[in-house]
Amino acid sequence: MEPENVDAPSVAGAWAPGKVAELLGVSPVTLRSWSARYGIGPPAGAGRHRRYSDADVRRLQHMQRLVARGMPVREAAAAAFSGGPGTVAPEVPASRRADELADAADELRYASVAGLLDETLGTLGPAAAWTDVLAPVLRGLGDRWQRGDVCFASEWALTTEISLAFERFSRRFPAAVPGRPVLLACCPAERHSLPMEALRATLAEAGVPVAYLGQLVPAETVADLAARLDPVLVLLWSKTPPTADDLLAARLRDLGCAVGTAGPGWDHLGDRGFPRVNDLASAVEVALEHARA
Repeated sequence: MEPENVDAPSVAGAWAPGKVAELLGVSPVTLRSWSARYGIGPPAGAGRHRRYSDADVRRLQHMQRLVARGMPVREAAAAAFSGGPGTVAPEVPASRRADELADAADELRYASVAGLLDETLGTLGPAAAWTDVLAPVLRGLGDRWQRGDVCFASEWALTTEISLAFERFSRRFPAAVPGRPVLLACCPAERHSLPMEALRATLAEAGVPVAYLGQLVPAETVADLAARLDPVLVLLWSKTPPTADDLLAARLRDLGCAVGTAGPGWDHLGDRGFPRVNDLASAVEVALEHARA
């Protein structure tokens, strides 16, 4: 029998105090004490029907992380639930963030993973979060696969939550920015889209008009959207050689689009006349160059 996932409430957004205490690894008495001392969670007047929201749970998890990183409980509660002046959280090395995230993914603590991702993106920004924290954790899972450690569930949980976190982060910024967009597209057979989602979030943060098509979009659809959107640049992503679609790249160029190829999947094709990028910083630089031309 698999262990129960204590991150999952019986009703989304309605966490019973006992379930929250179990998730946090504290006693119900401690949870009530935090509520009384620091005014966190549902009001005491709610009686036996008190319920914690998803936001309450994530803030409590953030509070616990701050305590584990050396902040006194009262200050951690203020930082997690108010973020007001004087509540400066201790600086956390990227390696520690990566370790915390890997442990939460291993244990399938979905709410913990989501909270860690939101904190990391909000603190570091999407570019540094991807380069310094998220990509290293994903590489670590890949290395474990190579050693024969079957960690599919952990990888699935983590990649799913990273995608959702990038989406949440991107929604902080205007969806419609004036100007011709940078069009981000995975090659039609490419299933690994997280690097493009990181790029999308980074460009959204920078105020660059961006359109992202997602994964497994047919070549015909990519070409049609490129013709309609008139982008300043189309970046085609491929992680592995079998997915690199140079015919699509040539077709987009024939439509009059500026085309760039992104990812290691293109390396075996050599120079086809398209600018190539193979890391997030270079992709951002090329996109900004075209967007601001």
